[in-house]
Amino acid sequence: MSSLPAPVSDDKHVVGETAPAEITPRPVKGYRLPGEGSSTAISVVSVISLFALWWIATHFGWIRDLFLPTPERIITSFADAWKGDIQGGRPLAEHFWWSLYRVFAAFILACLTAIPVGIAMGVSRIARGIFDPPIEFYRPLPPLAYLPLIVIWFGIEETAKVVLIYLACFAPLAMAARAGVRSVTIEQINAAYSMGASKWQVIYHVVIPAAMPEILTGMRIAIGFGWTTLVAAEMVAATAGLGQMVLNASNFLRTDVVIMGIVVIGAVAYLFDLLMRRIERKVVPWKGQG
Repeated sequence: MSSLPAPVSDDKHVVGETAPAEITPRPVKGYRLPGEGSSTAISVVSVISLFALWWIATHFGWIRDLFLPTPERIITSFADAWKGDIQGGRPLAEHFWWSLYRVFAAFILACLTAIPVGIAMGVSRIARGIFDPPIEFYRPLPPLAYLPLIVIWFGIEETAKVVLIYLACFAPLAMAARAGVRSVTIEQINAAYSMGASKWQVIYHVVIPAAMPEILTGMRIAIGFGWTTLVAAEMVAATAGLGQMVLNASNFLRTDVVIMGIVVIGAVAYLFDLLMRRIERKVVPWKGQG
Protein backbone atom coordinates (compact mmCIF):
# COMPACT_ATOMS: atom_id res chain seq x y z
CA MET A 1 0.00 0.00 0.00
CA SER A 2 1.58 3.18 -1.18
CA SER A 3 1.85 6.00 1.24
CA LEU A 4 0.71 9.59 0.54
CA PRO A 5 3.49 11.87 -0.65
CA ALA A 6 5.10 13.94 2.03
CA PRO A 7 3.88 17.48 2.15
CA VAL A 8 6.18 20.00 0.57
CA SER A 9 7.30 22.67 2.94
CA ASP A 10 6.80 26.25 1.89
CA ASP A 11 9.83 27.26 3.91
CA LYS A 12 12.55 27.79 1.34
CA HIS A 13 15.09 29.11 3.77
CA VAL A 14 18.37 27.24 3.59
CA VAL A 15 21.04 27.23 6.22
CA GLY A 16 23.67 29.75 5.32
CA GLU A 17 21.32 31.91 3.24
CA THR A 18 19.67 35.05 4.42
CA ALA A 19 15.91 35.37 4.18
CA PRO A 20 14.73 37.71 1.43
CA ALA A 21 13.51 41.08 2.62
CA GLU A 22 9.77 41.37 2.94
CA ILE A 23 8.27 43.32 0.04
CA THR A 24 5.92 46.10 1.11
CA PRO A 25 3.38 47.17 -1.50
CA ARG A 26 3.74 50.75 -2.64
CA PRO A 27 0.64 52.85 -3.11
CA VAL A 28 -0.43 53.03 -6.73
CA LYS A 29 -0.98 56.52 -8.04
CA GLY A 30 -4.57 57.04 -9.14
CA TYR A 31 -5.15 57.90 -12.78
CA ARG A 32 -7.94 60.02 -14.21
CA LEU A 33 -9.53 60.16 -17.58
CA PRO A 34 -8.42 63.06 -19.81
CA GLY A 35 -10.29 66.22 -18.83
CA GLU A 36 -11.48 64.80 -15.50
CA GLY A 37 -11.27 66.88 -12.34
CA SER A 38 -12.46 70.27 -11.16
CA SER A 39 -11.85 73.29 -13.37
CA THR A 40 -13.41 75.90 -11.08
CA ALA A 41 -10.13 77.64 -10.29
CA ILE A 42 -9.20 77.82 -13.97
CA SER A 43 -12.63 79.24 -14.84
CA VAL A 44 -12.36 81.92 -12.13
CA VAL A 45 -8.91 82.97 -13.36
CA SER A 46 -10.15 83.03 -16.96
CA VAL A 47 -13.15 85.25 -16.13
CA ILE A 48 -11.04 87.64 -14.05
CA SER A 49 -8.48 87.87 -16.87
CA LEU A 50 -11.19 88.70 -19.42
CA PHE A 51 -12.62 91.42 -17.20
CA ALA A 52 -9.16 92.85 -16.57
CA LEU A 53 -8.45 92.92 -20.32
CA TRP A 54 -11.83 94.57 -20.91
CA TRP A 55 -11.13 97.24 -18.27
CA ILE A 56 -7.65 97.97 -19.62
CA ALA A 57 -8.78 98.12 -23.26
CA THR A 58 -11.63 100.54 -22.55
CA HIS A 59 -9.86 102.82 -20.04
CA PHE A 60 -6.70 103.18 -22.12
CA GLY A 61 -8.67 104.01 -25.25
CA TRP A 62 -7.73 100.94 -27.25
CA ILE A 63 -11.37 100.50 -28.26
CA ARG A 64 -13.88 103.31 -28.82
CA ASP A 65 -16.71 103.60 -26.31
CA LEU A 66 -19.29 103.15 -29.09
CA PHE A 67 -18.00 99.65 -29.83
CA LEU A 68 -17.20 98.51 -26.28
CA PRO A 69 -18.26 100.60 -23.27
CA THR A 70 -16.45 100.40 -19.95
CA PRO A 71 -17.59 97.86 -17.33
CA GLU A 72 -18.77 100.78 -15.19
CA ARG A 73 -21.19 101.89 -17.92
CA ILE A 74 -22.59 98.37 -18.15
CA ILE A 75 -23.24 98.37 -14.41
CA THR A 76 -24.88 101.79 -14.68
CA SER A 77 -27.07 100.56 -17.55
CA PHE A 78 -28.09 97.55 -15.46
CA ALA A 79 -29.12 99.84 -12.60
CA ASP A 80 -31.07 102.10 -14.98
CA ALA A 81 -32.77 99.12 -16.61
CA TRP A 82 -33.69 97.68 -13.22
CA LYS A 83 -35.46 100.95 -12.34
CA GLY A 84 -37.06 101.21 -15.79
CA ASP A 85 -35.12 104.29 -16.85
CA ILE A 86 -34.31 102.98 -20.35
CA GLN A 87 -36.43 102.67 -23.51
CA GLY A 88 -40.13 102.18 -22.95
CA GLY A 89 -39.96 102.72 -19.19
CA ARG A 90 -40.34 98.98 -18.47
CA PRO A 91 -38.18 97.64 -15.62
CA LEU A 92 -35.67 94.91 -16.29
CA ALA A 93 -37.64 92.42 -14.18
CA GLU A 94 -40.60 92.68 -16.58
CA HIS A 95 -38.37 92.06 -19.61
CA PHE A 96 -36.79 89.14 -17.77
CA TRP A 97 -40.06 87.42 -16.81
CA TRP A 98 -41.55 87.75 -20.29
CA SER A 99 -38.46 86.14 -21.84
CA LEU A 100 -38.37 83.46 -19.16
CA TYR A 101 -42.01 82.61 -19.84
CA ARG A 102 -41.49 82.33 -23.60
CA VAL A 103 -38.35 80.20 -23.38
CA PHE A 104 -39.54 77.81 -20.70
CA ALA A 105 -43.06 77.43 -22.11
CA ALA A 106 -41.51 76.37 -25.41
CA PHE A 107 -38.92 74.19 -23.67
CA ILE A 108 -41.49 72.32 -21.58
CA LEU A 109 -43.68 71.73 -24.64
CA ALA A 110 -40.61 70.44 -26.51
CA CYS A 111 -39.76 68.04 -23.67
CA LEU A 112 -43.33 66.71 -23.58
CA THR A 113 -43.38 66.04 -27.33
CA ALA A 114 -39.81 65.66 -28.60
CA ILE A 115 -38.68 63.06 -26.05
CA PRO A 116 -41.54 60.61 -26.83
CA VAL A 117 -40.99 61.18 -30.56
CA GLY A 118 -37.25 60.51 -30.21
CA ILE A 119 -37.86 57.36 -28.18
CA ALA A 120 -40.40 56.18 -30.76
CA MET A 121 -37.89 56.82 -33.55
CA GLY A 122 -35.35 54.73 -31.70
CA VAL A 123 -37.58 51.70 -31.12
CA SER A 124 -39.79 51.75 -34.22
CA ARG A 125 -38.77 51.92 -37.86
CA ILE A 126 -42.28 53.16 -38.73
CA ALA A 127 -41.93 56.14 -36.39
CA ARG A 128 -38.43 56.73 -37.70
CA GLY A 129 -39.71 56.74 -41.27
CA ILE A 130 -42.46 59.23 -40.39
CA PHE A 131 -40.57 61.74 -38.24
CA ASP A 132 -37.00 61.56 -39.51
CA PRO A 133 -37.46 63.37 -42.89
CA PRO A 134 -39.23 66.50 -41.58
CA ILE A 135 -36.92 66.81 -38.55
CA GLU A 136 -33.78 66.41 -40.62
CA PHE A 137 -35.16 68.86 -43.19
CA TYR A 138 -35.87 71.77 -40.87
CA ARG A 139 -33.16 71.10 -38.27
CA PRO A 140 -30.34 72.92 -40.17
CA LEU A 141 -32.58 75.88 -41.04
CA PRO A 142 -31.98 79.08 -39.06
CA PRO A 143 -35.09 80.29 -37.19
CA LEU A 144 -35.12 83.55 -39.16
CA ALA A 145 -35.69 81.50 -42.33
CA TYR A 146 -39.11 80.23 -41.24
CA LEU A 147 -40.00 83.20 -39.00
CA PRO A 148 -42.16 84.85 -41.73
CA LEU A 149 -44.07 81.61 -42.18
CA ILE A 150 -44.68 81.36 -38.42
CA VAL A 151 -46.04 84.92 -38.44
CA ILE A 152 -48.37 84.13 -41.36
CA TRP A 153 -49.68 81.00 -39.65
CA PHE A 154 -49.89 82.16 -36.02
CA GLY A 155 -50.02 85.94 -36.19
CA ILE A 156 -47.97 88.30 -34.05
CA GLU A 157 -49.21 87.29 -30.62
CA GLU A 158 -47.40 85.17 -28.02
CA THR A 159 -48.20 81.93 -29.85
CA ALA A 160 -45.85 82.78 -32.72
CA LYS A 161 -42.97 83.52 -30.34
CA VAL A 162 -43.44 80.32 -28.35
CA VAL A 163 -43.79 78.21 -31.52
CA LEU A 164 -40.57 79.61 -32.97
CA ILE A 165 -38.60 78.79 -29.80
CA TYR A 166 -40.37 75.42 -29.56
CA LEU A 167 -39.19 74.43 -33.04
CA ALA A 168 -35.63 75.43 -32.14
CA CYS A 169 -35.76 73.18 -29.05
CA PHE A 170 -37.63 70.26 -30.63
CA ALA A 171 -35.08 68.95 -33.14
CA PRO A 172 -31.99 68.59 -30.89
CA LEU A 173 -34.10 67.08 -28.12
CA ALA A 174 -35.70 64.49 -30.41
CA MET A 175 -32.36 63.56 -31.96
CA ALA A 176 -30.75 63.18 -28.52
CA ALA A 177 -33.57 60.90 -27.33
CA ARG A 178 -33.23 58.80 -30.46
CA ALA A 179 -29.46 58.52 -30.03
CA GLY A 180 -29.94 57.52 -26.40
CA VAL A 181 -32.31 54.72 -27.34
CA ARG A 182 -29.96 53.46 -30.05
CA SER A 183 -27.12 53.31 -27.50
CA VAL A 184 -28.85 50.58 -25.47
CA THR A 185 -26.96 47.30 -25.84
CA ILE A 186 -28.69 44.20 -27.17
CA GLU A 187 -27.49 42.28 -24.11
CA GLN A 188 -29.58 44.51 -21.84
CA ILE A 189 -32.67 43.98 -23.98
CA ASN A 190 -32.18 40.23 -24.26
CA ALA A 191 -31.65 39.94 -20.51
CA ALA A 192 -34.98 41.70 -19.88
CA TYR A 193 -36.80 39.48 -22.40
CA SER A 194 -35.28 36.36 -20.87
CA MET A 195 -36.79 37.35 -17.52
CA GLY A 196 -40.25 37.50 -19.07
CA ALA A 197 -40.57 41.25 -19.66
CA SER A 198 -42.97 42.50 -22.31
CA LYS A 199 -42.02 44.98 -25.02
CA TRP A 200 -43.45 47.94 -23.08
CA GLN A 201 -41.72 46.80 -19.90
CA VAL A 202 -38.42 46.64 -21.77
CA ILE A 203 -38.95 50.18 -23.09
CA TYR A 204 -39.95 51.55 -19.68
CA HIS A 205 -37.47 49.71 -17.44
CA VAL A 206 -34.48 49.24 -19.78
CA VAL A 207 -34.54 51.55 -22.79
CA ILE A 208 -35.61 54.81 -21.15
CA PRO A 209 -33.23 54.58 -18.14
CA ALA A 210 -30.34 53.71 -20.46
CA ALA A 211 -31.22 56.66 -22.72
CA MET A 212 -31.47 59.18 -19.87
CA PRO A 213 -27.86 60.47 -20.13
CA GLU A 214 -28.37 61.36 -23.79
CA ILE A 215 -31.82 62.83 -23.09
CA LEU A 216 -30.48 65.10 -20.34
CA THR A 217 -27.64 66.22 -22.59
CA GLY A 218 -30.22 66.94 -25.28
CA MET A 219 -32.20 69.04 -22.79
CA ARG A 220 -29.13 71.15 -22.06
CA ILE A 221 -28.52 71.67 -25.77
CA ALA A 222 -32.20 72.40 -26.45
CA ILE A 223 -32.50 75.11 -23.80
CA GLY A 224 -29.38 76.70 -25.26
CA PHE A 225 -31.04 76.80 -28.67
CA GLY A 226 -34.11 78.28 -26.98
CA TRP A 227 -32.18 81.21 -25.57
CA THR A 228 -30.39 81.63 -28.90
CA THR A 229 -33.72 81.92 -30.71
CA LEU A 230 -35.19 84.32 -28.14
CA VAL A 231 -33.98 87.47 -29.92
CA ALA A 232 -35.46 86.30 -33.23
CA ALA A 233 -38.74 85.38 -31.54
CA GLU A 234 -39.06 88.76 -29.87
CA MET A 235 -38.65 90.51 -33.21
CA VAL A 236 -42.34 89.68 -33.78
CA ALA A 237 -44.13 92.77 -32.38
CA ALA A 238 -42.87 92.26 -28.84
CA THR A 239 -43.17 95.14 -26.38
CA ALA A 240 -41.26 93.44 -23.55
CA GLY A 241 -38.50 90.87 -23.31
CA LEU A 242 -34.73 90.75 -23.10
CA GLY A 243 -34.38 90.18 -26.83
CA GLN A 244 -36.71 93.07 -27.60
CA MET A 245 -34.73 95.28 -25.22
CA VAL A 246 -31.48 94.39 -26.98
CA LEU A 247 -32.94 94.97 -30.45
CA ASN A 248 -34.46 98.30 -29.45
CA ALA A 249 -31.18 99.44 -27.89
CA SER A 250 -29.27 98.54 -31.06
CA ASN A 251 -31.49 100.88 -33.07
CA PHE A 252 -30.37 103.78 -30.87
CA LEU A 253 -26.70 102.65 -30.77
CA ARG A 254 -26.94 101.99 -27.03
CA THR A 255 -24.07 99.53 -26.94
CA ASP A 256 -24.06 99.53 -23.15
CA VAL A 257 -27.68 98.33 -23.01
CA VAL A 258 -27.01 95.74 -25.73
CA ILE A 259 -24.07 94.27 -23.82
CA MET A 260 -26.01 94.41 -20.55
CA GLY A 261 -28.89 92.46 -22.14
CA ILE A 262 -26.48 89.91 -23.59
CA VAL A 263 -24.85 89.43 -20.19
CA VAL A 264 -28.25 88.88 -18.52
CA ILE A 265 -29.34 86.34 -21.17
CA GLY A 266 -26.01 84.52 -20.97
CA ALA A 267 -26.02 84.48 -17.16
CA VAL A 268 -29.54 83.03 -16.98
CA ALA A 269 -28.74 80.39 -19.58
CA TYR A 270 -25.51 79.47 -17.78
CA LEU A 271 -27.25 79.15 -14.40
CA PHE A 272 -29.85 76.84 -15.92
CA ASP A 273 -27.09 74.78 -17.50
CA LEU A 274 -25.45 74.42 -14.08
CA LEU A 275 -28.81 73.28 -12.69
CA MET A 276 -29.14 70.71 -15.47
CA ARG A 277 -25.64 69.40 -14.73
CA ARG A 278 -26.57 68.97 -11.08
CA ILE A 279 -29.77 67.13 -12.02
CA GLU A 280 -27.75 64.97 -14.40
CA ARG A 281 -25.37 63.96 -11.62
CA LYS A 282 -28.30 63.03 -9.39
CA VAL A 283 -30.41 61.18 -11.99
CA VAL A 284 -27.66 59.38 -13.90
CA PRO A 285 -24.67 59.11 -11.52
CA TRP A 286 -23.31 56.22 -13.56
CA LYS A 287 -22.73 58.36 -16.66
CA GLY A 288 -19.10 58.13 -17.80
CA GLN A 289 -18.35 55.28 -15.39
CA GLY A 290 -18.81 52.45 -17.85
